Amino acid sequence: MSIKRGPKPKAESTGKTDQRRRVTPENKPKHPSLKTHDHK
Repeated sequence: MSIKRGPKPKAESTGKTDQRRRVTPENKPKHPSLKTHDHK
């Protein structure tokens, strides 16, 4: 499964960005709370 483009969904329970999502290293500054996705 690849990283989906577009806005990150907000978790309804917390109102924060959904922690299950990942970001590419170049987008990490925009979403500091999300883990990065590393291609193998």
